[in-house]
Amino acid sequence: MSDRDDEANRFSARAARYVRVGANVGGVAARIAGTRLFGLEGREASNAEALAKALGGLKGPLMKVAQLVATIPDVVPPEYAAELQKLQSEAPPMGAAFVKRRMMAELGAGWRERFAEFDLKPSAAASLGQVHKAVAHDGTPLACKLQYPDMESAVEADLSQLEVLFSLHRRMGAVIDTSEIVKEISARVREELDYRREAQHAELYRLMLATTPEIRVPAPVATLSTKRLLTMGWLEGDKILNHKGAEQVVRDRLSTAMFKAWWRPFSHYGVIHGDPHLGNYTVFSEDGAPQGINLLDYGCIRIFPPSFVGGVVDLYRGLLEGDEARIVHAYEVWGFKGLTRELIDILNIWARFIYGPLLEDRTRRIAEGVSPAEYGRKQAFQVHQALKQRGPVTVPREFVFMDRAAIGLGGVFLHLDAELNFHRMFEAEIEGFSVEHVAAVQAEALGRVGLA
Repeated sequence: MSDRDDEANRFSARAARYVRVGANVGGVAARIAGTRLFGLEGREASNAEALAKALGGLKGPLMKVAQLVATIPDVVPPEYAAELQKLQSEAPPMGAAFVKRRMMAELGAGWRERFAEFDLKPSAAASLGQVHKAVAHDGTPLACKLQYPDMESAVEADLSQLEVLFSLHRRMGAVIDTSEIVKEISARVREELDYRREAQHAELYRLMLATTPEIRVPAPVATLSTKRLLTMGWLEGDKILNHKGAEQVVRDRLSTAMFKAWWRPFSHYGVIHGDPHLGNYTVFSEDGAPQGINLLDYGCIRIFPPSFVGGVVDLYRGLLEGDEARIVHAYEVWGFKGLTRELIDILNIWARFIYGPLLEDRTRRIAEGVSPAEYGRKQAFQVHQALKQRGPVTVPREFVFMDRAAIGLGGVFLHLDAELNFHRMFEAEIEGFSVEHVAAVQAEALGRVGLA
C-alpha cells in the first residue's frame, strides 16, 4: 500500500469515528435521560464511564472540548468531570508523506528550500495539529505547528456534540444555565483554528511580558506562517513536573513566574491565557539552574473588556475590606442578573475560595489537603447545593476561562507545593490600577499587533 493510500485510509477512519462517536453520545444521552426519568438514582458513575468511553473513540477536537469542560467546576456533574479528565487529547500523527503534502499546500512547491532543516517526524501531536522541529537558514531553531486537514468541519461537528451534552445537563435539572458557557467555549475553540490570530496573540504576549525575564515567549515567523501553519522560534525546556522534587526555592521561583505569566497580562492589559495546561509551558534553565518558564501555546487567549478587570479588582478589595457595596457592584459589572441577598451569599462562597490565598498577607500554600484534580471541587459542590434552592443562574460567559485559569494555576501551585505570599504578589500586580489605564494600554497593545 502506498503512503498516499495509507493516509487516505487513516483520515477516512477518522471521519468514520466522528459518525460513530455522534451515535454513541446520543445513545448514552438516552440512557442517562432514562435513568433520571425512571428514578434510577446512584448510576451516575456508570453513566459517566459510558459517556467517556463513547467520547474516547475519537482523538481530536472533541477531546479538547471535553477536557476543557471537565476543568470548569460544576459545568457537568463531578462523576462526569472525573471521567472526562482521564481522556487523552492526542491525535494520531500525520505520516511523512502527508506532512510533505500539507507543507506544500501551505508554503508552495518549494517549501523545503525555505528551511535549512525540517524534521518530518513530529516532536508533539495534539488535538488540532502537530509540531515539527526545523532550523532556519540563519541557524535559528524553529517550531512549526501544522494543522491537521479538515479541522474546521471536525470542530463544528464536535461543537454540535458539546451542545448535546450541555442540553442534556440542563434537562437533568442543572442549577447553572450553560447557554452562555456554550457560546464562549465555541468562540474560543473556533479561534484556535486560525493560526494567524495565534501568531498575533504571541506577539501580544511578547509585548506584555517584554520586561519580565522569567517568562519567555517564542517569536512568530510571519514569512513561514499561514492560517494553518504557525512557525515560531523553538524554546528549549523541560516539563514543569520534572521539578516537583526540586528545592523549595526553585519550586517557588517557577510558581512565581507562572503567577506573573497569567496575572500580569490580565491586570495591566485585560488579557488572560485561558489554557494553563501542563503541556503549554516548559521550564528553561541557565547554567544548569531552572530560572523560569516558556509559554508555548497561544490559541486560547481571552481579551476582556477593561470594566471586567475592574470588577475583579473591586471584588478583591471588597472582600479584603468587608465592603458589601463594592462586592455587589463587582457582580453587577460582570453582568449577573437578579442579585438578591441569597444569591450574593452563594456567589461569595466561590469568590472567597478563588480570592482566599490573595486575601491573607502571609506565606502559604494555595490550599491544604487537596490534590490538583480535587482543587475547587468542594467549593463547587457547596455552590451547587445552595443554588438548588433558587433555580438556574446564568453565569456571564467571561467567567469560563477566568475560572479555568484560576483552577489550572491552583493545580500547578499544588503540583509544585509552592509556598508564597500570594497577597503581596497580587498587590504588586494591581498597584496603581485603574480601568481607564487598562483601557488605554489595551487599545495601544492590540493596535500594535493588529488585533484592534
